[in-house]
Amino acid sequence: MLILRLIGVLLVISIAACFITYVITRNRRYLTLAGLLLKYSVIAALLIGAMFVLERVLVL
Repeated sequence: MLILRLIGVLLVISIAACFITYVITRNRRYLTLAGLLLKYSVIAALLIGAMFVLERVLVL
């Protein structure tokens, strides 16, 4: 669980860094990268949540 929290914090930091870099440079590449990171992190979070739910259902 600690590893998941660490990955989450690193994702938030990297998305914020991409957005701040976009604001400073106005280069759309950084905004696109932040969007991709956000999209794939949400998908990964949903998959991990589904695995936790599936584990609870199978144990009962």
